[in-house]
Amino acid sequence: MMKLAKMIFICLFVSLVSTCSKPTEESILPPSTPGVTDKEIILGTSLALSGHASFLGTQTLYGALCYLNAVNDRGGIHGRKIRLISYDDGYDPPQCLANTQKLIAEDMVFALFCYVGTPTSAKIIPIIKEAKIPLVGIFSGAQILRKPFIRYIINIRTSYYQEIAAVIMQLVQSMGIKKIAVFYQYDDYGFDGLAGTQIALERYGLEPVAAGSYQRGSLEIEAAFEKIMASKAEAVVMVGTANPCAKFIRLAALKDFYPIFHCVSFMGADQLANKLGKAGEGVIITQVVPSPAETLLLPAAAEYTRFLAHYYPDEKPNYVGFEGYINARVVVEGLRRAGRDLSREGLIDAFEGIDNLSLGIANPLSFSSTDHQGLKNIYFTQIHEGRIILLTNIERMIKH
Repeated sequence: MMKLAKMIFICLFVSLVSTCSKPTEESILPPSTPGVTDKEIILGTSLALSGHASFLGTQTLYGALCYLNAVNDRGGIHGRKIRLISYDDGYDPPQCLANTQKLIAEDMVFALFCYVGTPTSAKIIPIIKEAKIPLVGIFSGAQILRKPFIRYIINIRTSYYQEIAAVIMQLVQSMGIKKIAVFYQYDDYGFDGLAGTQIALERYGLEPVAAGSYQRGSLEIEAAFEKIMASKAEAVVMVGTANPCAKFIRLAALKDFYPIFHCVSFMGADQLANKLGKAGEGVIITQVVPSPAETLLLPAAAEYTRFLAHYYPDEKPNYVGFEGYINARVVVEGLRRAGRDLSREGLIDAFEGIDNLSLGIANPLSFSSTDHQGLKNIYFTQIHEGRIILLTNIERMIKH
């Protein structure tokens, strides 16, 4: 009897030691990835849904959501639906910062997506680097989001430097124009455009004949206008938002001042054309995506138009929304390639593996471990009779 009791004690002791020394199943599993469950992937965005930049924010959001909704209706990605949490920042950097902190710390999103604006996006760069969270598809061409290289920022669109360099080349080389001024928003966005213009002009031994600025959110452009008009500029590069730029162009017409006006893509071409009416005739806007009206030639334009009509029937296709749609196409491709076992680092690796991806926009998209800007193309458009038309002949860049 004593011998049996001793054997039972030894067995219990060995079992207890074995249990204590063996890791539990929970302890050997990797920690859960924020924003990822069995049923969904949670993304977050902060963008202007109110205020003077609301057209850009709302159209970007509608364009992205019409594609994400379609993906979800087809079953999602690897069995998960995508949920996008969106907060309004009114194009205000401190509010964007607060929204981003909430998205990361409280909402626990997997990645950030489709931010709008340079001053707002620039404000959150330290958080991106500290949290090591992907930020994918920003409606901004600013250098600060591209250089120095940041692993966690995935840019899809062409940069402002590239946009401005393309138009300066046409103005100087094709048209012989040398007196070029800059009208810019006094913040990171405008400074980037001013620097891009200065760099582009330096290639031809030139510099801006004048530079005038306005405060973000204001319409006080008169001092800048007088300075630029006094320079007798033949062309004006405009790095701002629709309302102040429209006021500048209307004022120029009243003063019989008719330079060539060039606006970068952030302007929102359709919004600018609506605000200017007849005063907008001839204004040039560079675009970073092709025309969404090319539904017969571009499969992506046809799909965007169809999805937008289905999910947001009150909205009309436009360049801003089309960019949002393309951003969504790219983030979905990255999530698909990252596989079922999602991680933030794995998503970045998946993006870096994309090479010559066809998006149905004629030009393929590629990333690498040293280059996180997917597209490089620029398209020239012009306001003509209240519509945005594609310029196939640059000589149409003429003064009215």
